[in-house]
Amino acid sequence: MIKKAFKAVDRSFAFVEDWTLFIAVAIALVSAMANVVLRKSTSSVNLYWSDEVVRKVIFFSTYIGCVAAVRNRSLIRIDALPQLFPVLKRLLTLISHLAVLVFSTVMVYLGWQMTVMMYQDEYAKTATLQIPEWYFYAVLPLMGAMMFLRTLIVMVEDWKGEKAVTSDE
Repeated sequence: MIKKAFKAVDRSFAFVEDWTLFIAVAIALVSAMANVVLRKSTSSVNLYWSDEVVRKVIFFSTYIGCVAAVRNRSLIRIDALPQLFPVLKRLLTLISHLAVLVFSTVMVYLGWQMTVMMYQDEYAKTATLQIPEWYFYAVLPLMGAMMFLRTLIVMVEDWKGEKAVTSDE
């Protein structure tokens, strides 16, 4: 039962991560390339909003990429100690997972506060496109919640000694 739920959550998260990252990066790439082509081929046409789109995509992909990094077990961590002292591997992995859980909890809490603050500020809009900033801040608590759930799944897999459930199955 729990394994089915974990698998469903994993597949749902993987779908959201993969497709939102793909679409966001594609939009940034197309807008940046169009801006470069227009700037080089004409002297007067410039997509003034292209840089802002690229900055927002970098922001988005950084945070959603954190969730994908948990899925792939590729978060940055110190791995020299487990190699020197293999007996500490499980303990250090647990400490690493607990640190991620704390980080994701802080992201949910502070991200929610920042999102509400931006939502209440009617003037908090992006410089060129005039998109409300709270849309972008809403990524923070969403990422924190996804990261928390994904880390719990990885912790259970580590505890049971199972291979990570992937969306490729």
